Amino acid sequence: MHDYGAFSYASKDEMIGKSKEFWNPDKTQFWQDSGVDLVIDRREGYYLWDMHGRRLIDVHLNGGTYNLGHRNPEVVAAVTAAMGHFDIGNHHFPSLARTALAEALIKSAPAGLTKVAYGSGGGEAIDIALKTARHTTQKRKIVSIVKAYHGHTGLAVGAGDQRFSELFLSDRPEEFPQVPFNDLDAMEQALRGRDVAAVIMETIPATYGFPLPEPGYLEAVKALCERYDALYIADEVQTGLMRTGEMWGITKHGISPDILVTGKGISGGIYPISAVLMSERAAGWLREDGFGHMSTFGGAELGCIAALKTLEICGRPEVRTMVHYISDLMQSGLADIQRDYPDWFTGVRANGVVMGLEFNHPQGAKYVMKHLYETGVWAIFSTLDPTVLQFKPGILLTPALAEEILDRTEVAIGKACAEVRGRGRRVR
Repeated sequence: MHDYGAFSYASKDEMIGKSKEFWNPDKTQFWQDSGVDLVIDRREGYYLWDMHGRRLIDVHLNGGTYNLGHRNPEVVAAVTAAMGHFDIGNHHFPSLARTALAEALIKSAPAGLTKVAYGSGGGEAIDIALKTARHTTQKRKIVSIVKAYHGHTGLAVGAGDQRFSELFLSDRPEEFPQVPFNDLDAMEQALRGRDVAAVIMETIPATYGFPLPEPGYLEAVKALCERYDALYIADEVQTGLMRTGEMWGITKHGISPDILVTGKGISGGIYPISAVLMSERAAGWLREDGFGHMSTFGGAELGCIAALKTLEICGRPEVRTMVHYISDLMQSGLADIQRDYPDWFTGVRANGVVMGLEFNHPQGAKYVMKHLYETGVWAIFSTLDPTVLQFKPGILLTPALAEEILDRTEVAIGKACAEVRGRGRRVR
């Protein structure tokens, strides 16, 4: 019997059966078919334990949500203490915690960002950003990148890959044109008509497998936005909070975006919150009609407390130093593994601890994911490019744990290579 107080399950099989019945049948079955029968039970730091007690090292981090590890003790302590005074709060009124976090975010941000609006998750924050751009420019078009992912809410899903936009009848190419990543000519062609409200870009596109921007590309896109009167929205949901070795990845390119979006990791993995940082120009609706966007749970005060502590931890000089150290250690170790499998493990995309591992097979990352799981490491394939494995070490990782991850990864890559070459079995 697995007793969790508020609920219990007789077995893992019973739980999986009920997940199919009451929650999401396709997603539940997908993982069973993929050889990943994970049901997360206990979690602590960068470790997960399955219901059967198997321990996994987490280098997926749920897209960076667990940047500081699971149940980070400092964030837990901050939220626990805050519960003696705060709750969600009331979104209609000036807020103690919301104002404190807004001030801290602006102090951490690229120059020119002056105001903050809140959501409860990344998709909602993207919606706020896109609505903001449309209000500011009085234009409707939003340009994004082919294979982009910005969330599943109303406007966000329209700016993303057609796999998701078509499913919910949100594919509107006349409003959401897309251009290939790293293609400046296509970007200028999309902007030349001066009818675009904003370009939205992940600094490194995550769900597309972390392709890296070519030198000067993002800077040139920002210049094109200025030339054709479009706003530049930096989606930093997965590249912010020190993951690239700087608080915000976009600053490594010397860019001050008109709007910056953060989510996932800003919650500390403890309480849902997301935020949209805006320039004074973009924030016009906050002066014109502050009730223009309302979100009952956006900027919940307990979430603000979690985010304040998260921001403080991420900004510590020793954390920045360790991110650079772990990045170098990981890249060196992965290069050694790559030399042993040059025709299978073909490349590493890396900026700080944002990493994508490339494999020479159309479903290669799914094979590696399965063998990593069996070897005690959890990483996930890139949804929109399954040749690439998302590999995202946490920013508080210890060198000893980094070495253990590398050892287990070497074993898993070797086993995946042997399976593909030996049997060529298809994966869904």
